[in-house]
Amino acid sequence: MPDAPRHNLPAEPNRFVGRERDVDELCRVLGRARVVSLCGVGGIGKTRLALRVAAGIGPRYPEGVWLVELARIARPELVVEEIARVLGVREEAGRPLLDTMTARLRNGPCLLVLDNCEHLVEECAEVAAALVASCRELGILATSREPLRIASELVWRVPPLDLPEGEGSDAEAVQLFLERATAAGTRLGPDSLPDVVRLCRALDGLPLALELAAARTSLLSPGLIADRIDDRFSLLTTGERTAPARQRTLLAAVEWSHGLLSAKEQVLLRRLSVFAGPFDLGLTERICAERPISEPEIVDLLGGLVDKSLVLCDETRGHYWLLETIRRFAAERLQEAAEREAVRDRHLSVLCELQERHFAVELVEAGLSWPRRLEALTRSRSLLDDQRAALDWAAESGDVSSGLRLCFTSTGLLPVSGNSMEIVGWIERLLSLDLTQVTDEQIAQARGCLAYGLEARDELSRSLDHAVQSLAGLPDGFHRCVMHSLIAMVLLRTGRADEALHHAERGLARATAAGDTWNEAAGLAGLSAVALTRGRLREAQRHGEQALARACEHGHRWIMARAATQLGAVAEARGDLVTARAHYETAVPWLKELGSGVELARCLARIGRVAAMLYEFAAARERLAESLALSRRTGQHQGVARCLAGLSVLAETEGDLDGAVLAAAAAAALRESIGQQSATTRIEELLARGRAKLGDGCTAALWSRGRAMSPDDAVRHVLEGVRPVAVTGPIATQPVRHSVLTAREHEVAALLTRGLSNRAIAGELVISPATVARHIANIMDKLGHTSRAQIAVWAAEHPATSA
Repeated sequence: MPDAPRHNLPAEPNRFVGRERDVDELCRVLGRARVVSLCGVGGIGKTRLALRVAAGIGPRYPEGVWLVELARIARPELVVEEIARVLGVREEAGRPLLDTMTARLRNGPCLLVLDNCEHLVEECAEVAAALVASCRELGILATSREPLRIASELVWRVPPLDLPEGEGSDAEAVQLFLERATAAGTRLGPDSLPDVVRLCRALDGLPLALELAAARTSLLSPGLIADRIDDRFSLLTTGERTAPARQRTLLAAVEWSHGLLSAKEQVLLRRLSVFAGPFDLGLTERICAERPISEPEIVDLLGGLVDKSLVLCDETRGHYWLLETIRRFAAERLQEAAEREAVRDRHLSVLCELQERHFAVELVEAGLSWPRRLEALTRSRSLLDDQRAALDWAAESGDVSSGLRLCFTSTGLLPVSGNSMEIVGWIERLLSLDLTQVTDEQIAQARGCLAYGLEARDELSRSLDHAVQSLAGLPDGFHRCVMHSLIAMVLLRTGRADEALHHAERGLARATAAGDTWNEAAGLAGLSAVALTRGRLREAQRHGEQALARACEHGHRWIMARAATQLGAVAEARGDLVTARAHYETAVPWLKELGSGVELARCLARIGRVAAMLYEFAAARERLAESLALSRRTGQHQGVARCLAGLSVLAETEGDLDGAVLAAAAAAALRESIGQQSATTRIEELLARGRAKLGDGCTAALWSRGRAMSPDDAVRHVLEGVRPVAVTGPIATQPVRHSVLTAREHEVAALLTRGLSNRAIAGELVISPATVARHIANIMDKLGHTSRAQIAVWAAEHPATSA
């Protein structure tokens, strides 16, 4: 039985009523159209209909059905980041996040549900158009008050629920009202039906309006509700003639429901509009309990709003949220009450306090159990939507100090568990504002956080500049130790081991003096890495063991996994592959617990490579396949290239030298496509073995063919034994005389077998890159080829004698 499709669709909060025809037709339409937009006024049921349809067609999409809730996003540039977050895609150094996400979505049939696009419609349109153009098996189901207006879009205008033609109870609007009235504790008899019908007609069959009215049936009869709605509607008709009729109807229902609230319920509802994501009772009490509401009153007031269907509740998780229509209405009331600035300031302040506390528990405080640290990390991550809203407010209001404070205490944004591109963007935005009220220490901390994010993006020069400036302004403490470790890491990556040693030692000394086990572990791991680079394996082993001991004392799975993988690298360098694999395997459950997909994929690839070298082929295949699946799921080309390099090792140890060269070439080409360099020493050694066994021409042909192969073809060759299709066209079907090409063209063709660029060939032959391009065009014309790879294969198989 196949696995159920992956998805993140929420459970339905209550029974779905009506719209059977709409659901059936949309399921058919999504089989034909790539992009379907459900359009209509707020409250007409776009989101609920989209979720129902998405759940129904889930089995069509083996790569999953993914809901992206955009109502909580305020800035257009966060659209791509939010979709990536939902998909589990992480930014890759030197590569736009949209490209990384596109690679993930090319894996197979997948459906994105983009909910509430209207306030970001231009950005949503651009992103949707780019994705469907690049991912042929991707479907998009959008909800918006207006269409995306892109070429591939089918616009579906969501109608109101069916209204009764007479006094019958079988119409969809009536059924929904009766269902929700029953849920509110009211059983309406046949005598109420005429008033229910009248009310449904007055509310135009709008689901949200019907649900708000039904929630009041425990206090008012349907007839009284209809009378009061009619009164409200007449006021709106005279006061807002420019609004669409259905929009006025919904506003009438919302205003009428709002008007029946007590004064304190109205205050609480408008203050709840500051929350961008789900909120709990504790957060509500801290932010919304201000005159005239006291903290003990919050629980009953919140319960009353739930009972009246103005606030939704997930009782199992203790989470509350507002529908977008209600949130916008409440936000307008907050502005009218002149409370917006005060409540948003309080929201920002409380989030700063919460995230500082979570940061301290997760990373800084000594002697805490892992469950407590994990709980702090989980709570920090759960506040991400509200943190974004608070950061927006910090930038808008000019409160840079609080914004920076929020940035460097949120591990949900830091590379430990977050998105390095996002944290870099927030800090650069805040540092571009007026900094006169920001302390030097805060600016130093911000630069350090920025350096951390830049290092994760492989922007090593910028990272080092900011880290050095940060270190100069930081007092002794946790963040200063982190900077020493970060600088050591960057220096080591840039080949400056002596300087890296100095910072690793300084950071370790400060951490040891402070009893800071996190930074002790990080410093010792850094010393181990320095020693390994210098070839001092015993020293690297000793520091690595000490690092793991300190990491286990701290308990955080991230630093434990880092120490374990460092020990694995040391064992590999010693040639002790069994121990290396054991260390790498130790880190796997820790990384899985953290949900660190990119780091887990890297660790699994290492295990696969080592298992292949141990001739444990089944285990190697399993781990490399796991790593490959994770890298594809997170859109990481670097991870796919790492797997291809591991598959090259596997192929060679299995005796398939052809496959080893092909996979290594495919890995090299993929790395070059994202601006990364390949491990040239291993490649040269592999090619030398290939030339010795297969001959120069065959090895060069395999290398050129591998560079032209897709990563998927190279993977299938090794994992499934599927051989690449032979090159077709003139190379395979007709002989070509050497004298067709000039001597210079022969030289250019020969250099193409080495995978050189036009500029590199120009350097070899002391000619201009433009001249190289003309020679290549002439060669293609003479040989009838269409790619550099085909020329390279031909040249390898037809070495020049004398022209």
